[in-house]
Amino acid sequence: MEHAKKAPFGNQPCSFVIFGATGNLASNKLLPALFHLEAAGRLAENLTLIAFSRRDWTVDSWREHIRSVLGDKIGKKLDSPVFERFLARFRYQKGDLNEVESYHALATQLSPESACTRTVFYLAIKPADFAAVVQHLEAAGLNKPRGMSRVVIEKPFGEDIESAQTLNRLLHQHFDEEQIYRIDHFLGKETVQNLLVFRFANTLIEPLWNRNFIDHVQITVAESIGIEGRADYYDRAGALRDMLQNHLMQLLAVIAMDPPPALEADALRDEKVKVLRSIRPIIKRAVHAHAVRAQYVGGHVDGHAVAGYQQEKEVEKNSITETFVAAKFYIDNWRWGGVPFYLRTGKRLAQQSSLIAIRFKHPPQQLFRETPLERVAPNWVLLSIQPEKSMRMEIHVKQPGLDMDTRVMQMNASYLKTDEQALDAYETLLLDVIEGDRSLFIRFDEVEWAWQVIDPILKHWAVEREFIPTYPAGSWGPAEANRLFDNDDQTWRNEV
Repeated sequence: MEHAKKAPFGNQPCSFVIFGATGNLASNKLLPALFHLEAAGRLAENLTLIAFSRRDWTVDSWREHIRSVLGDKIGKKLDSPVFERFLARFRYQKGDLNEVESYHALATQLSPESACTRTVFYLAIKPADFAAVVQHLEAAGLNKPRGMSRVVIEKPFGEDIESAQTLNRLLHQHFDEEQIYRIDHFLGKETVQNLLVFRFANTLIEPLWNRNFIDHVQITVAESIGIEGRADYYDRAGALRDMLQNHLMQLLAVIAMDPPPALEADALRDEKVKVLRSIRPIIKRAVHAHAVRAQYVGGHVDGHAVAGYQQEKEVEKNSITETFVAAKFYIDNWRWGGVPFYLRTGKRLAQQSSLIAIRFKHPPQQLFRETPLERVAPNWVLLSIQPEKSMRMEIHVKQPGLDMDTRVMQMNASYLKTDEQALDAYETLLLDVIEGDRSLFIRFDEVEWAWQVIDPILKHWAVEREFIPTYPAGSWGPAEANRLFDNDDQTWRNEV
């Protein structure tokens, strides 16, 4: 995979520190993405990669870990000069996130042969550890001179609006806003970025993108996997905090935003904030009508029997943490007034899938009333983020024959040619961090308004502690999710 152009190396950092380097995120996403950037020639020669972890390893044992982690992902490239060059970039720092001495030791690793003071600190760690890392970076002087380094924060950003504000104040005590990169990897996905082109580069599409033509919008992020041994985090977070507050709300904002005056970081984020601020508040007595939660029980996924959530290792006994959430929102502005946005996400669903489905209104005149065709099915725009990366439109055509019968045809606007491979979201976002492009990262007011939207749901569910509906693993979730629809002819779109 090749990037379009060579990066300007002049203003790039010379050190990239990964906190939590032996965790799942680093192993599955960060290391493969950094290697692919190496292979594409997008990393400056003087960039040093530093792994920070509690394991009692040497730099050689760390490099062997990289070899084992990337073995299945890059295959024969393990024996290439590119891989050796990649390994040579790494240093290893054994340390404890909660001990300031470890940060002083880290300071000795940061480009000692260079006057460069620009560093990326990537927090691939549990949110509960963010505060300790930020404070210890300050104590060891690693955020000096102020304004030079960059800190990358993974979601979720806070547990509610109050904790998000507290974390933001803490970050701003030690870093400027321009140094803070709040990452949401969905914004780095090709299909999501292509959505901006699909809407704003096509005069055919943008005039239809409003309440006059669109019946409703669905956003689904379905996972067939369970909690993957992350009970210590997930049992406190749940699907609403883990997915809907960040990933799905960001997708909603990108779908619903007005054209920005320029494709610049703050211009894009200004438009997203306008959308989030325009979402109709959910009052306490309306939560039941706007949100559904549920938890998976035992079932079958891909033909294999799987246990229920409460049987997962380290999950609290009788936990009512939701593993599925569906919600309905309205955006009260001139473009979207009255159009429902249906969002849902869950674990152990029928398949791994992320889909944006936009349904258009029925034609105002039923011309085919006296033909065998009683009612024309609606048109759809379908944006598949995973596993397939595609953009399609469904339209009606007449079937060959004597009768006025129609069939639905899909117009495929997929952007990948047969010999092309899509970039992984983390490759895009890591390169943007290194180059200082903040367009695909989240500003705090986006975080704050997203929490504002879902806070009434969180507070309502917090007092409903006795019971949670269930759904069998391998299904598309609970039947209760269907009650969110405004009209009887609205149903969940599960597949492209």
